[in-house]
Amino acid sequence: MTLHSSKRRQLVQGAAAAIALPSLAALAQAPARQLRIGHQKGVLSLLKGRGTLEKRLAPLKVSLKWTEFTAGPVQLEALNVGSIDFGDVGEAPPIFAQAAGAPLAYVAATVPRPQSEAVLVPKGSAIRSVADLKGKKVALNKGSNVHYFLVKLLEKHGLGYGDVNLAFLPPSDARAAFEKGSIDAWVIWDPFLAAAEKTLEAKVLADATDVVGNRAYYFSSLGYAEKNADVIRILTEEIDRVEQWGQTNKSAFAAELSQLWGIPQPVVDVVVGRANYGTRPITKAVLAEQQKIADTFFSLGLIPKKINVLDAAAAGIA
Repeated sequence: MTLHSSKRRQLVQGAAAAIALPSLAALAQAPARQLRIGHQKGVLSLLKGRGTLEKRLAPLKVSLKWTEFTAGPVQLEALNVGSIDFGDVGEAPPIFAQAAGAPLAYVAATVPRPQSEAVLVPKGSAIRSVADLKGKKVALNKGSNVHYFLVKLLEKHGLGYGDVNLAFLPPSDARAAFEKGSIDAWVIWDPFLAAAEKTLEAKVLADATDVVGNRAYYFSSLGYAEKNADVIRILTEEIDRVEQWGQTNKSAFAAELSQLWGIPQPVVDVVVGRANYGTRPITKAVLAEQQKIADTFFSLGLIPKKINVLDAAAAGIA
């Protein structure tokens, strides 16, 4: 090999190295993954305060951003526009979101909490059984978990959906109507349920026990869940740790939630006392429950098309 060719090879190799080095440097300085959590005032808020999630995700170089929302549907809107990666919600909002084309993925669910939703009647009401609701004026929040609960409760007791006169009212308006006596019954969930029991001496006609499960859900986007399964797994574990602590320390748990919600602790004691706590990764069996709700909402004309809830599940669920 001539001296000239040797020098030329060295120059070529040096140029190649110069091109490769910036790529390696860029790789080393690649931005860490991010987890943007939307949350309502609840378990996720308590998890944020504990700081344990940040510690567990630090080795994975995952940075966190927390944003508080007033309701589940607003979080789902934020997911749809790419503003958050994770959030908490009740049974109904994800069904409407999926029907509208949102790219959501169910990733975790709480254990059932059937005693946390019920039909209330005023103190001294002549209504003694579900059958007595026939022809009566019943208030509920349209398209909510209690909407589905009422359909199934009436069905269980031999009544049809059209056998009651429905008044679609949000919780604050429904409570006002309940106090005035302008409705005969109110289908509602905690903590509004517990507050009415404690402050209005309202009576539970029937709760959701042996009727529907009543779970809360945690969601992500399909893309985020599939690319960050390790992050979702750790997050689910940390949520469950808070809930397991709450299950065995209900008085302390109620005290934290009372402060968070701005609700007197005697009311929150009722809420926490009758609920079971625990969060698990999503399963096909749990999504089958959601499918029944989706099918019911379609039959009632609440969603514009039939949906397959399994389409809103990341690959590989059990």
